[in-house]
Amino acid sequence: MTTEPAATLTASHTRPAAVELSQQDNPQANHTQKPQPATRSAGHVIVDSLAAHGVERTYVVPGESFLDVLDGLHASDIETIVCRHEGGAAYMAEADGKMNQRPGVAMVTRGPGAANAHVGLHTAWQDSTPMLLFVGLIPFAHRDREAFQEFDIKAWFDTGAKRVMVLDHAERASEIVAEAVFAAMSGRPGPVVVGLPEDIIRQQIDPALHPAIPVAAGGMSSTDAAALQAALAESSKPLFVTGGNDWTQAAADQLTGWLERHQIPAAAEWRTQGTVSFDSPSYVGPIGYGRPRPTYDLLEETDLLVFVGTVPGDVITDGFVCRQDWNKKNFLVTVDPSLRGRSGPVSRQILAKPEAFVRDLAGIDLPVKEEWKAWTARMRGEQEEFAALPPAAPAAGQARMDTLMANLVPRLPEDAMVTFGAGEHTNWAHRYFPTRRYASMISARNGSMGYSVPSAIAASLADPARRVVTIAGDGEFLMNGQELATAAQYGATPLVVVMDNQEYGTIRTHQERHYPSRVSGTQLKNPDFGLMARAFGGFGITVTEDTEIPAALDAAFAAIDQDGVFALIHLIVEQRVKAY
Repeated sequence: MTTEPAATLTASHTRPAAVELSQQDNPQANHTQKPQPATRSAGHVIVDSLAAHGVERTYVVPGESFLDVLDGLHASDIETIVCRHEGGAAYMAEADGKMNQRPGVAMVTRGPGAANAHVGLHTAWQDSTPMLLFVGLIPFAHRDREAFQEFDIKAWFDTGAKRVMVLDHAERASEIVAEAVFAAMSGRPGPVVVGLPEDIIRQQIDPALHPAIPVAAGGMSSTDAAALQAALAESSKPLFVTGGNDWTQAAADQLTGWLERHQIPAAAEWRTQGTVSFDSPSYVGPIGYGRPRPTYDLLEETDLLVFVGTVPGDVITDGFVCRQDWNKKNFLVTVDPSLRGRSGPVSRQILAKPEAFVRDLAGIDLPVKEEWKAWTARMRGEQEEFAALPPAAPAAGQARMDTLMANLVPRLPEDAMVTFGAGEHTNWAHRYFPTRRYASMISARNGSMGYSVPSAIAASLADPARRVVTIAGDGEFLMNGQELATAAQYGATPLVVVMDNQEYGTIRTHQERHYPSRVSGTQLKNPDFGLMARAFGGFGITVTEDTEIPAALDAAFAAIDQDGVFALIHLIVEQRVKAY
């Protein structure tokens, strides 16, 4: 078993003696530094602690309940992204947590603000995303008196967060930040809620910062390695399934290399494509809702299933139906000892984060079996056929998503990234988008709508040079489309594709299955989204004809690359046309 080293603290204002760098270790240090203040407010110490833990930005809808934290952010190196709705802010923080080896951070006010942010918290809980939600609270002295916007933060969030903490003692401000970061990152990652009473955060305290708490990474024991090696040696059709948000690019590369050397296949958990590259001869496609049938069949056909970073839950097993036979052989690699969300057989659990497991997996070397070659080649061939682009030449008539994807994909750089929320429109990304890096597909695996635009903004801000594309449905887009104002304000430049089929398509599909010919509650009438994008300060174009698509993409990318603005293509398509 191993532990990750503690993070180096680099507070923007102060550094306690316990973690202070020596003059030799810190050549930039000099004797003309301003003297440290004897005290700082707890709100300012919270900001210092977040900076010391590597937080680069926080997504905020301001409130009078946490003004002292906002004041601390004023002089901080942490970028403050002011959002237009708490749901959008929480989604941005959740997406930030998916992309980085630290929690994303959102800050909202009490009562209604906290309620609006709950959707992002649920996403982080079900998607195992490290996230911190700071919630301003009523003054400590007003508690339990039905004060303005009062609510019980523990009663609201206890069942949907790893921890709910309230800063009732100002001197613990830095300690609580360290504990919250640790709780969000340790074991199965997830969201942590921190309540900040507005009078407590104004109190003056010692500015010394609490050091980061090391997070255990686990690893394969010698008996784990021997068991896995024996299982692989006995297997004719092994299959790895990657998932979760706890990877690094180095671990993804190392696993991909090991799989390719042994000619063993890997599938991707629903909406986590890219850990094993789209182009890898070992990559055989996604497993999840709307999956292509051959990939689904893999779960029953394989004689050894190795999950890394995730477990066989509801979505992967098609509602706890597939792979439930306890005679099947499943190895589950997760640092969560509780195996929360797992269904079906467990042959062995290996307590390890992906990076620690892959490091130890590299020591297992087996002769490549002919059965492995044939098994992998067959599934890879089916994946290549499934992902082959449709014809790029536009056809006469109404615009089509197939044509858009056929013209979009060749224009993408190697590190392109896609984000999306929930709906049938996402299947075009599942099928065609070339995910070649870890975290090149960011989505809401809890099926939450409204995620597309906020996640694309967070991705663009995290890596401004990267090509970020989001695919939104018309119903999904309007749930947080107002965050385009945030994109314009902070210079985020994603390409937003809105597939407009004038309905909630996924629900309509279920409706047709269970209540045929009785369409109810699923039809939509939409505005001109291209005009809306221009009103927010970006590029916007509405496309109704298939022949207009190539020129629309050219114009959208020109606006992003030359004018430095986000771009939106409003694609009006026929109803009931699906990616597969």
